[in-house]
Amino acid sequence: MTSMTHDGPQITGGVDTRGLAHHAAVIDTAGRHLADREFPATIRGYRDLLEWMRSHGALIAVGVAPALTEPNSPGC
Repeated sequence: MTSMTHDGPQITGGVDTRGLAHHAAVIDTAGRHLADREFPATIRGYRDLLEWMRSHGALIAVGVAPALTEPNSPGC
């Protein structure tokens, strides 16, 4: 197993899944918005999204909001 170290602040990422594209954002430990961006929902898009998040600092957690397919699904 390899270990990765990152310089910079600790950050948390969030992803809102949306069919063909996902919207991602990163915040710092104080909850301040650092950046957001949309990525295609493809293997390359997922790789780019993760690389983009990590470019903002040490990624400590990621939350994902799944797309809801039914209007009356729980959590809607």
